[in-house]
Amino acid sequence: MWPVGLVWAAIAHCVLLAPSSAHPYRGRYKASVFSDLTSSEMTSVQNFLMDQEGLRLGSTQQTLRKNTIFMMELNVPKKQQVLSFLDRNGPKPPREAKVVISFADQPQPNVTEFLVGPLPHPYYYRPIVYRGNKTIKFESRPVTTTEYHFIHQKLLEVMREVGHILLETSGFSYYNCTDRCLSFTDIAPRGLKSGDRRSWLMINKYVEGYFLHPIGFEVLLNHRSLDPKEWAVEKIWYNGQYFDGVEELVRKYANNQLSKLRLPDHMDADPYSTFIPRGQYKTKSDIHGPKVCEPQGKRYRVMGNYVEYAGWSLAFRSSTSAGMQLYDIQYNDERIAYEVSIQEAIAFYSGVTPSAMQTKSIDSGWGMGTVDYELAKGIDCPEVATYQDVYHFYDSNKPVRYRNAVCIFELPTGVPLRRHFDSNYRGGYSFYGGLENHVLVLRTTSTVYNYDYIWDFIFYQNGVMEVKVHPTGYIQATFLTPHGTLYGSKVHNNVLGNLHTHLIHYKVDLDIAGTDNTFQTMGLKAENISNPWSPGDFIFQHRLERHLKVSERHAAFRFGTPLPKYLIFMNPNKMNKWGHPKSYRIQYNSHGDQILPRRWKEEKGVSWSRYSLAVTRHSNAEVTSSSIYAQNDPWDPFVYFENFIRNNEDIINKDLVAWVTVGFLHVPHAEDIPNTTTPGNAVGFLLRPFNFFDEDPSVASRGAVMVRPTDGSFSKVEVQRWTPQVVGHCVSDEPFRYNGTYF
Repeated sequence: MWPVGLVWAAIAHCVLLAPSSAHPYRGRYKASVFSDLTSSEMTSVQNFLMDQEGLRLGSTQQTLRKNTIFMMELNVPKKQQVLSFLDRNGPKPPREAKVVISFADQPQPNVTEFLVGPLPHPYYYRPIVYRGNKTIKFESRPVTTTEYHFIHQKLLEVMREVGHILLETSGFSYYNCTDRCLSFTDIAPRGLKSGDRRSWLMINKYVEGYFLHPIGFEVLLNHRSLDPKEWAVEKIWYNGQYFDGVEELVRKYANNQLSKLRLPDHMDADPYSTFIPRGQYKTKSDIHGPKVCEPQGKRYRVMGNYVEYAGWSLAFRSSTSAGMQLYDIQYNDERIAYEVSIQEAIAFYSGVTPSAMQTKSIDSGWGMGTVDYELAKGIDCPEVATYQDVYHFYDSNKPVRYRNAVCIFELPTGVPLRRHFDSNYRGGYSFYGGLENHVLVLRTTSTVYNYDYIWDFIFYQNGVMEVKVHPTGYIQATFLTPHGTLYGSKVHNNVLGNLHTHLIHYKVDLDIAGTDNTFQTMGLKAENISNPWSPGDFIFQHRLERHLKVSERHAAFRFGTPLPKYLIFMNPNKMNKWGHPKSYRIQYNSHGDQILPRRWKEEKGVSWSRYSLAVTRHSNAEVTSSSIYAQNDPWDPFVYFENFIRNNEDIINKDLVAWVTVGFLHVPHAEDIPNTTTPGNAVGFLLRPFNFFDEDPSVASRGAVMVRPTDGSFSKVEVQRWTPQVVGHCVSDEPFRYNGTYF
């Protein structure tokens, strides 16, 4: 037993330390309400469900006719419960898993989602009931690895019959190949109407970057049945010609009743689609360039899924279905946003071949949240970044660990956050002031087939948050046919880079100084007024014009109509020091546009794409704007975003959610070979304070520099710095110096 005096000393020491050291641990505890399921929690849920005899669950392998667990992820509790826990010391909401089960072993197959809990030791499961009792169509389920296995087996049968055609056409084979093999890329949506499951399969040479190596052969496979023996090839497209099946193609090819194709055999050891360097620069590139370093250690803190940096604090998770989601974003302990999260990414194509015409990629249907593979240290993120693993349970028999899938790092922008050279207009100056600009970046990626999305959430020291995505990776190319360049650019021999539009959708649940928020737009109105100091003359100028949005329909901005310059979310009940309502604004970096006419059959599945911005009232029934089922049934979508707006609720002094759509048109070009690069392709938005603070909060940064001359000759200056002058070679070998004159 400790002596009494030591016990009291320890207690006193804890009390003294509490304000400075306990805060991050409290933040970590609060953030845990958003933390993803652990591997052990996933296993616990799996074991519990497998023990339920009524579910009759099996493994995901060998047959399509099984009841299987397809996916599980955290079920984020209702916002009201979470805010009670975060802000009012209410009870911590119980942890639950949302589990997707495919019931294929029954006369009427279906997909059902369940809540399972409480974790880590579940004892109940119940089906989730959605608005309007909406059910999930079985045909809308994502394609599994087992289904892909049977697609491959079916193609082996087909390719055996047409193997001589493929070999003569490309010099490659699918059936019984060795080193010159063919592969396939499957296209979605899978059909033309709800209930279809028919996929166009584009055949490519299986080399590095096979997306750029189509051979002019595409197959339409009907794989709706759960018995692969009933699957059938409905169409074949070969060199711009359609055939009603394998037999017709083989017969007409043998009888020379079609236009044959023979591709040149110019395959080098390293194809044009490789990353291996070729060519030369004028300056050296075989030595290392500048690197990010941390001369005195990290200036941010990561504890589990909780992050602190400068005035910021936030929680994050990597959703299996959609990707990165941030919660409880605060600056100086004032909440700015409850949630900022990726909802969906789409790429809709145009072209001449059936694959190009049919490609309307809705990426959550491909497991967009599960393809956050390992980040390469020093390339994808700085070597000094903090890396975290994530776990997903998706189309698997166990949790899968994705190593180093998330990185967090501080980055110098190379541009000062603020600076001023105060000239005396006689060749000298009164002072120079500058502030280094560093940001914290939280990054992950999604590699959805050919495209890689680099997702960034960037935090500036002045209270600005930027949300950005860089699409890179390979373009999806098709075989070049006559008139193909109406739909893109020739990027190599027989290869067309097809035009397509990227749109990205985000949920931005802003809580500006509380949940009672109001949305208004602000712009300029011209006026021509009499000059008060020169009678008879006039002054042309602008004044501010504000528009308060009173209802959801009033706050939905369709593509094709100008988006107001200032989009302001304010709390009319909370003022800053100068009497302005505390506010944040959304600022766009996008040139996205509408992709399909309204009510076009596939457009229903992405009805959020009608709007560059839509503002709705928070609802527990409107958690996400899309779903993993949208890709394979956009015609009768499980989530129909238009319903979020249709009830046209009042949005004055309410808990508001902004749904933000950004994007760009991509007309591929020769420089997209071998890969699409990131410069110029980034789109996103910023959350910028607008009278939220009393002054720029970055005045708290000790990265500022002040220089003042001490005499009229400017030969001596006084330098004020709040960081060390010299800290190793990473910063400088010399102390900071400044002259500032041209004497």
